Amino acid sequence: MASMSRHTTFSFTLLPSHEQEQALRRHVGAARFAFNQCLRLVTNALGAKQQSDPGAAEATGAANDRVPWSGFDLINAFNAWKRSTAAGVDEARPGLVWRAEVCQQVFEEAAVDLGRALEAFSSGRKGERAGKKPRFPKFKRKATARQAFRLRNKGAGKAAAIRVGEGEQARVVRLPKLGSLRVRECTRRLRRMLRKDRAKILFATVSTREGGRWRVSLNVQALPLHLERCRTTGKAPSPVGIDRGLSTFAVIADDEGRELERIDSPRPLGHLLPKLRRQSRALSRKQAGSRNRFRERQRLSQMHGRIRNIRHDFLHRHSSRLAQTHSHLVIEQLSISGLIRTRLARSIADSAWALFGTLLAYKAAWYGAELTVADRFYPSTRRCARCGMVGEALSLSERIFRCSSCSHEADRDTNAAACLAQYPRVVYSPKAPASGAWPHVAAKHAETQNVCGEESAGARPVWSVRETVLREAERTSVQRPRRAVLLETVNTL
Repeated sequence: MASMSRHTTFSFTLLPSHEQEQALRRHVGAARFAFNQCLRLVTNALGAKQQSDPGAAEATGAANDRVPWSGFDLINAFNAWKRSTAAGVDEARPGLVWRAEVCQQVFEEAAVDLGRALEAFSSGRKGERAGKKPRFPKFKRKATARQAFRLRNKGAGKAAAIRVGEGEQARVVRLPKLGSLRVRECTRRLRRMLRKDRAKILFATVSTREGGRWRVSLNVQALPLHLERCRTTGKAPSPVGIDRGLSTFAVIADDEGRELERIDSPRPLGHLLPKLRRQSRALSRKQAGSRNRFRERQRLSQMHGRIRNIRHDFLHRHSSRLAQTHSHLVIEQLSISGLIRTRLARSIADSAWALFGTLLAYKAAWYGAELTVADRFYPSTRRCARCGMVGEALSLSERIFRCSSCSHEADRDTNAAACLAQYPRVVYSPKAPASGAWPHVAAKHAETQNVCGEESAGARPVWSVRETVLREAERTSVQRPRRAVLLETVNTL
């Protein structure tokens, strides 16, 4: 696979038989068992290391014993344990009795997950990791742990361990040790990419969703999109601003102030909140541990899954369409982690502004569009799109922008989107300071550069025109960079 590649995920709903579902549950239990056993080996080694006398350990040579911490060390430690008498004995054969009933990659991937958790814990203790310090890993419980396991793809072509489509059966995914599993969705697009050597399956993650449904997510490394699908123009593209809101999800306008499109928010949580509350009250009335409580919990899980699916489908459709139809997009960098603490937290979370920015970032890179992230302190709401005058801050109830200098009147969101479209031109305008960045002054305040997380005084300007890379999209919304490829990216190629 060429170096210029992209990663995406195809997700399919599995339709397993009764025997296949039992095998899937065995693999889920094996992954949880391997994680807990590896964690037990780590805790036992740490306890023995703390209780041992350093002088006696050095004399007996026990000081060379290392605590398994990385994924590679954990795999070796678990493999040695599962073949020893400590794991059990069956017919005079030492070792884990049922280890041959599941794919051995399940054990290895569980050890790798624990190794990543331990590495994150160590980085947080050393101060090498930004954000909240991760806690030490905990043991997984069957009732609360995520029901999932992961398999690696070994081999290539017809000898690959994970294959899509078998002969005349197109809607089939073959997994090692599990055989051919029927899927509900069409696999034609992925099969065509695999047949033309334009994609390679790296991993397969099998998990349960709401209602007990099984899904398989195939992590695919694919070549860039064909040039005919990318937006390659000879002239400089005209910027288009995207102003995000709550009742109106986004307003798209050009740099001349013309409103191109207005996208209404579906607000799935707001519309389904009465039903969600009724089901939550019904769940609280059921006796703990009863069958009725289990069924009611399944119904509540299905409602949450429906809300998530409506939101993700809306975001994927519009982010793909905007990346395909516009060559230069300008979006504002919002401090969502701060806005989520206000009284509008539910509406902001329902709109999923951060997820929309993440999807738009990597899809713009796929389709050859340019994405510019305007600085957080750029006054798009207070600035006039016609004369450039920056006025006083507007309250949320004021929906019409009126300029005190040129008497220009426009819709508040349309004016803000137009100012965002003018952002690349305004930053390097003759009226801007010589450094190319405006002073960071909050509205109605005299302090400068006083926001937590921004650069200190004397550092480089944060207001700059640049093309956003994947890891930088919506960086202020989380404590650390997030991956641009999500498991919910279903057939968005």
